[in-house]
Amino acid sequence: MIFDDTVLDKNYSFSIELVRSQYSGNAHSVIKGIGVVTCIYVNPDLDRFWVIDYRIYDPDGDGKSKLDHVQEMLTNIIHQKQLPFHAVLMDSWYATKDLMLFIESVQKFYYCPLKDNRQVDDSGGERSYQRIDSLNWSEDELRHGKRIKIKGFPKDHKVQCFRVETSTRRTDWIVTNDPAADSTQATQEVCGFRWKIEQLHREGKQLTGLERCQCRKARIQRNHIGCALLVWVRLKELALQTGRTVYQISLLTLSPGSYTIS
Repeated sequence: MIFDDTVLDKNYSFSIELVRSQYSGNAHSVIKGIGVVTCIYVNPDLDRFWVIDYRIYDPDGDGKSKLDHVQEMLTNIIHQKQLPFHAVLMDSWYATKDLMLFIESVQKFYYCPLKDNRQVDDSGGERSYQRIDSLNWSEDELRHGKRIKIKGFPKDHKVQCFRVETSTRRTDWIVTNDPAADSTQATQEVCGFRWKIEQLHREGKQLTGLERCQCRKARIQRNHIGCALLVWVRLKELALQTGRTVYQISLLTLSPGSYTIS
């Protein structure tokens, strides 16, 4: 299961309900928009993924944070939908003590990056906490990871940490409670599936008009978002049936003779 959020850009709107100022990773700045927290299920063997759930970020209306929405969706997946899955992937914003311990409480594994300034200890209490990006790594630890304690977690609670260099300019500090995790390369491959949810957000915005609705009422915005995601689901289904990409399918539906696709 992968959780993340996206912001539907409404930067030039002034009277649309649900719009609030929030940070957009796509814009790399704070913009006005509607926040949507999404959840997808990935099957690595089939190299396919499906939208499982989503929530509209509206703290003024329901008092819930994005973390609350993730925990609510995860609870629903386990107890109502009863979908089998191995692990939860999420980005550093969701790597909080409460959410990570909640995932452990439902006996699931998580893989998530920590921010560079997160305070951790790899000395077993012999030294004070330090930034995770200032840890020293042996050659063996670079290959197999190391045990660390994150500040604020229970006394004897430790996780496995991996230093993953994603590029010459970026290093991710991936932590997991999976006892079988002992390979940096394998951990990097697992975390690579997290970009599937970025694919959903990109395709949704480019192909379904996900963020184009300019209606002012919250109910209409909610309906539009739900319909746009259903369109994406249908596009993915047609793409699978015909061996095309969702972009090719989108072009075909606007071309003469598109009625041949069923």
